[in-house]
Amino acid sequence: MRVEVNGIGLEVQDRGEGTPVVLLHGWPDSHRLWRHQVPALNAAGFRTIAPDLRGFGATDAPADVADYGLDRTIADVAGVLDHFGVERAHVVGHDWGAPVAWLLATFMPQRVDRLVALSVGHPRAFGKAGPIQRQKSWYMLLFQFEGVAERWLGDDDFANFRAWGGHPDMDAVIADLARPGRLTASLNWYRANVPPTTLVDPPLELPPVTVPTMGVWSSGDFALTEENMTGSAEYVSAPWRYERIDGAGHWMQLDAPEKLNALLLDFLS
Repeated sequence: MRVEVNGIGLEVQDRGEGTPVVLLHGWPDSHRLWRHQVPALNAAGFRTIAPDLRGFGATDAPADVADYGLDRTIADVAGVLDHFGVERAHVVGHDWGAPVAWLLATFMPQRVDRLVALSVGHPRAFGKAGPIQRQKSWYMLLFQFEGVAERWLGDDDFANFRAWGGHPDMDAVIADLARPGRLTASLNWYRANVPPTTLVDPPLELPPVTVPTMGVWSSGDFALTEENMTGSAEYVSAPWRYERIDGAGHWMQLDAPEKLNALLLDFLS
């Protein structure tokens, strides 16, 4: 379904009936990432709303780096809720979708019933996660270099991306990224939100998250440390729950769908 919000067209998969659950993917995915969660949630009486975030999937890809700031994406999600007449929803975010979800719950708590953050913890906790997290995040600096990052990822049929990322949907993801302008659009998320100055700028001052929150981290995550998630408890004033999925990689939705689905159904119900 095509939804027009904030001057761009978003592709949104809307399935099922009942309490709405918004599913927010990250880099370099689309709503396809949630294909094992949607049927389970629908069968349990939830309605799932899974947009392709700007620059990804079938959603429009604006040209300017500033168009990928988290403020724009938060407004997109709120606009999607408005389009469907949804006042409040559970919100589940993974990778870049997690900071979108964290900040939506921070600044628009009236729109969020329960929050689930997968892989990426609260922005402040991520910033305080220490040197091992900074080592794991080396690619964020590479991604700032327009042209260089595109070549490093895309040359030789995405050879470096294939060797580094380990995405379970590798061929489908590469087909998406190989479309004209789409690799740059995906990298603009990093350029808009984690420029090199974030290494030296004062940390963000954010009010606490006031909605019940569950953080889930997977032990095989190549990009995120456990501390980035467990440290999030400090920034949640509502009930906080932490869960660890052992043996799954960064894309736990695909590596351990049954375990993740059980956690989602238990927390959201």
